[in-house]
Amino acid sequence: MAWFFKNGKDLSRVEVEGLLERAIEECRERICREPKRVLLLPPDITRAHCGAGWMTELLYREFTKLGAEVFAMPTLGQHLPHTAEQNRWMFGAIPEERILKHDWIADAKRVGAVPADYVEMVTEGRADWEIPVELNRRLFEESWDLILNVGHVVPHEVLGFANHNKNYFIGLGGKSMICASHMAAACCGIENNLGSLVTPLRHCYNKAEQEFLGGLPDAYIQLVMAYNQAGQLAHTGFYCGDDLDTYLLAAKQSMAENITVVEPLQKVVAVMQGDEFFSTWVANKAIYRTRKAMADGGELIIVAPGLKRFGEQDEVDRIIRRYGYSGTEKIMKLWREKEELQDLTHATAHLIHGSSEGRFRITYAPGHLSRQEVESVNFGYLDYREAMETYAVDSLQNGFNRLSSGEEVYFISTPSAGLWTTADKL
Repeated sequence: MAWFFKNGKDLSRVEVEGLLERAIEECRERICREPKRVLLLPPDITRAHCGAGWMTELLYREFTKLGAEVFAMPTLGQHLPHTAEQNRWMFGAIPEERILKHDWIADAKRVGAVPADYVEMVTEGRADWEIPVELNRRLFEESWDLILNVGHVVPHEVLGFANHNKNYFIGLGGKSMICASHMAAACCGIENNLGSLVTPLRHCYNKAEQEFLGGLPDAYIQLVMAYNQAGQLAHTGFYCGDDLDTYLLAAKQSMAENITVVEPLQKVVAVMQGDEFFSTWVANKAIYRTRKAMADGGELIIVAPGLKRFGEQDEVDRIIRRYGYSGTEKIMKLWREKEELQDLTHATAHLIHGSSEGRFRITYAPGHLSRQEVESVNFGYLDYREAMETYAVDSLQNGFNRLSSGEEVYFISTPSAGLWTTADKL
């Protein structure tokens, strides 16, 4: 079971700080009384809204006071490394030289594999390849007295719910692991994954953690958030422990608080914050988290002031520009034919996830990309300034809104914090 947890409608920052201090004491009692080297594993900047940045800064400060040499390594996965400015914005006073960069290609070390027959069994035959267990070599080649994961548990398109050992196997994963994992999840169907406590891929990760990470001196801090009465995201759950139950308890709370059941929605306006989301690779979370709620023939408008590219890496950006978000059938056919799609299967899976399969329209209002660029990847385009004038997103409330024009829209201020679905797709 989890070491301890607390939930409530709106946990204050003071309460969360107290829980972090308790987590430090629990780690000292259960893992290492006087840790000399501590590794903190927070999420990357696209999940900054959960407060993991200031929490990591607090943990860094308190462990440093105890005499430990402390490092933080954002679990980037295949995302771009943070700039020094982004690190300051997210992690405050943590020195730049103590923030390690994960390189999903150069830093990977293979420690094993989830066998193909196991993958085939849990996916019911949809995937029949092994999943290499490839992780950042620093986990194994350096001496750590304590490794502490900090993460936000929320519905997720690949694993059902984000966090727990996702921090390792995607956040610190190598290219082969990330590619094999994302394609296996895509074959299972994004709408089957979303909001499921234990997906086929989660089964694989749990097996990999048990078999290959048992020697790590680690623990998890799992956060749950929900909208409060003021319409702001607030912390509602804090779970600390070193086992699967720590994740499951948090995920069950997230399931209860972060999934909104609606009637089919004809028009949704969603905002992807400009200081967190710079590519469709991450901004497409607006599609993932609303697709089960969209009515046939409806429209999803994504207002994305920071959007300036499609892929996080140049090679993925080129693939998205070349093939576009063109539906499962076409992309799977191309995958069998094109070597570059076989080499970068996480990009292939992303193209599948980002398509509405022709069921509803997806329109982007980007801050930087042109109409030609957006339409070339099979999305609709809306001028950003026009979108801000038409929908006045700064004045909308989450949920249904009646515009001055008389049009009704459903507004979502932070799509990455939840999942919206009709009852029949829950």
